[in-house]
Amino acid sequence: MKRRVVITGLGVISSIGIGKDAFWDNLIQGRSGISEVTAFDTSKHATHLGGEVKDFKPEDFISKNRIKLTGRASQLAIAATKLALEDAGLDKKSISDLRASVCLGTTMGEIKSVEDADQDWIKTGKNRLKGLSVYRSPVNNIPSNVAIEFNLRGRNRIFTTACASGNYAIGYGYDLLLANEADLVVAGGSDAFSWIAFTGFNKVNATAPEKCQPFDKNRKGMIPGEGAGVVIIERLEAAIKRNATIYAEILGYGLSCDAFHMTNPQVEGVTRCMRNALKEAGILSSEVDYISAHGTGTVFNDKTECAAINEVFGSRKVVISSIKSMLGHTMGAASAIEAITCCLSIGNGIIPPTTNYETPDPECDVDCVPNTARKQLVNIALNNGFAFGGNNACLVLRKFKG
Repeated sequence: MKRRVVITGLGVISSIGIGKDAFWDNLIQGRSGISEVTAFDTSKHATHLGGEVKDFKPEDFISKNRIKLTGRASQLAIAATKLALEDAGLDKKSISDLRASVCLGTTMGEIKSVEDADQDWIKTGKNRLKGLSVYRSPVNNIPSNVAIEFNLRGRNRIFTTACASGNYAIGYGYDLLLANEADLVVAGGSDAFSWIAFTGFNKVNATAPEKCQPFDKNRKGMIPGEGAGVVIIERLEAAIKRNATIYAEILGYGLSCDAFHMTNPQVEGVTRCMRNALKEAGILSSEVDYISAHGTGTVFNDKTECAAINEVFGSRKVVISSIKSMLGHTMGAASAIEAITCCLSIGNGIIPPTTNYETPDPECDVDCVPNTARKQLVNIALNNGFAFGGNNACLVLRKFKG
């Protein structure tokens, strides 16, 4: 029989809350974490809003001597991991003898450390870099720093498939457990707010000036954000043995590449990814109760995702929503945080809203739970994650049944 893999711990750092309880409460209330950017001067940019985590204090999660050695993306990932392990009822001692792996995704890596090094070079005029800047900068530092912090000595992987990488990381961790190549996996994604990402999205005219409005006819773009989402995944028998809380069972995941364009998604590629996920999970489209949409709020992305959903699900109006309307787009952390959202929707029987929705769009003919959370039983959830380069990853989660 196929081994069963479950999620037993949730850790989230976001602009609407730190920890799963604060995050969930604000999410279902439709509260926004979008505000004026304070991390850097945006006066020369066309837009000025972001989903920054302004109340994050690394010293609450990391020892002082380690903080100076870690970039912000690593700090967010360590914090989310600490919360997830605590939520799972685990600590360093209890996992010290396990084959514990770390699988994390990111879009920009430790780009903030690179920015800081550049600014120091420009300001001092010295033809050298500070050692700490070099130490903090490599992208693979993120899972490595998590492994060092918690003494996790199993496989250690970074996934850089941009905004779908959180789902990629969870899917890889799922495969490790199915193959009995790990006993426990820390999986998810992390990205820190950065000038480079903010400027890049502005340059391609992808950012909204006032608000993110997924699926709305008058949507004007996404809003950059930051955060980290981490889940603890393990085989069912191990979770039962230690009487762990089981948030959801992972049924499978699907991947695809549009192989078409760096920024323009294709309906056929997204459709194929969702169908791959449903096939791997062994379920029919009629069994899906909720889709956590990629839902960036950009004109073309939303239109493409809705067309693909309607292609896969036919005339049935499956319920979807986009939490990016509240958090902003957390890039490599996005699909990981949205996987946590699916777990909490399954457990609480509530679907979070798509906020800022005002005008229906005929090209986005979907039930997007506009503006107000909805009480609804969720047995199976599909978590969509799509990225630059046409990299698609969809994850299927189900309410645990013994």
